Amino acid sequence: MRIDSSTTAAAILPLVGGPANVTSVAHCMTRLRLGLADPSRVDGAALRAVPGVLGLVVDDGCCQVVLGPGAVTRVTAAFENLLAATPATAPAAPPAAPPAAVPAAGPSPTAAATGAPGTESAPAAPRPSTGPKAVLRRLAAVFVPLIPALVGCGILAGVDGLLVNAGRLPGLTPALTAVASGFMALLPVFVGYNTAKEFGGTPVLGGAVAAIVVHPGVAKVTAFGVALSPGQGGVLGALAAALLATRVEKWCRGRVPRTLDVLLTPTLTILVAGLGTLYGLMYAAGAVSSAVGTAANWLLATTGAFAGLVLGGLFLPLVTLGLHQALIPVHATLIEQQGYTVLLPVLAMAGAGQVGAAIAVYVRLRPDAPLRTTIRSALPAGLLGVGEPLVYGVSLPLGRPFLTACAGGAAGGAFVGFFAMLGDRVGATAIGPSGWALFPLLAGNRGLGETAAIYAGGLLTGYAVGFAATYAFGGVTAAVAAAATRDP
Repeated sequence: MRIDSSTTAAAILPLVGGPANVTSVAHCMTRLRLGLADPSRVDGAALRAVPGVLGLVVDDGCCQVVLGPGAVTRVTAAFENLLAATPATAPAAPPAAPPAAVPAAGPSPTAAATGAPGTESAPAAPRPSTGPKAVLRRLAAVFVPLIPALVGCGILAGVDGLLVNAGRLPGLTPALTAVASGFMALLPVFVGYNTAKEFGGTPVLGGAVAAIVVHPGVAKVTAFGVALSPGQGGVLGALAAALLATRVEKWCRGRVPRTLDVLLTPTLTILVAGLGTLYGLMYAAGAVSSAVGTAANWLLATTGAFAGLVLGGLFLPLVTLGLHQALIPVHATLIEQQGYTVLLPVLAMAGAGQVGAAIAVYVRLRPDAPLRTTIRSALPAGLLGVGEPLVYGVSLPLGRPFLTACAGGAAGGAFVGFFAMLGDRVGATAIGPSGWALFPLLAGNRGLGETAAIYAGGLLTGYAVGFAATYAFGGVTAAVAAAATRDP
């Protein structure tokens, strides 16, 4: 049964504390991500009982409501419309001084400093930024909004590559190359924009400073005795540049006279952060990016089977905590350097273990068990790499099948890692899809057929081990399944 998105959004809003408690709204492929002023106001038990909600993660000022692919986009739009139409009583704040007259060309300094409506600055009630988990969540918030474009451009790049290799449609492939590559060429600009927005700066200033990283003119700049190259440092350089711009902007806001703020603050922000980016951050970020690529290749080439075992086995717990998106900068860095990320196919094996575990649960249950209906509806998404409906609807509520699913992911990861030790690297040219949906995006240092065969072997291994481990040790009984269905 299809659930109305407006009804779901209307049910969620009061259970997260109402409009006044929501500081930001975003979504990824399966989750509605809400920034909250007071996370303690979330009614977790009632939220989990809302029809269409598959799971819930509340931590560090962020509430992640798992809704599944497709549904999350519709519910997010309905939620944003509901927020816009619902008057919210904001928390009490000290009265602001009357704003000085400023030119109409930009936001007022007061608005930019407080995040008032109509500006591009961050909300007035920022989320916590201390602690490793909070930092990872904020990094994820920078990259999660970029996922749809990363997925779409990646798939188009894969199709373009197949056409070029096959010698088909030579008149169309240059256009496809331009369409698929445009966003990736300017990715640091979007990263800079989102970074400034997330960390309390003016987004367009963050994007302006990050644009320096990809500007062709940097080739004429020498730092530390070495000429820079456009794109050096990639997304890591853009992230650092936007963070520096945000710090400079905040420093200026507190010191520049109000009458000159609209002129001096943006100018000083771009000048100081831009020079810092050219004569420090790009060089340093380039060194870090190179180290990331070298470390990933060394890890899989030297300890491939063991590394795949660990990465594939631990990825599902990261997904349940919502921390898996924090790996996007690493994937993006590898794609910039090598043309593909060797980590994503290994991590994708966690979803294969989950699918195998769910099939074993299905087989062990009575034909009339309600949980079998849940598995049938969630399994197609799981095969396409979206495992959260199976995680939150099946294995996690049951308990032990979640662990046996991790065992399947570990086995699949070890399979792919073993071939990496033999010199056969399997990578993905874009971030987002996994499971069967990753096949069009596969790339490596061998032919496409061999690369696809290794990845398929990993999936089959994950399915088989996840199934066998769950069937033998999953502890699935009718009573346990019924209890899990009643209390997810």
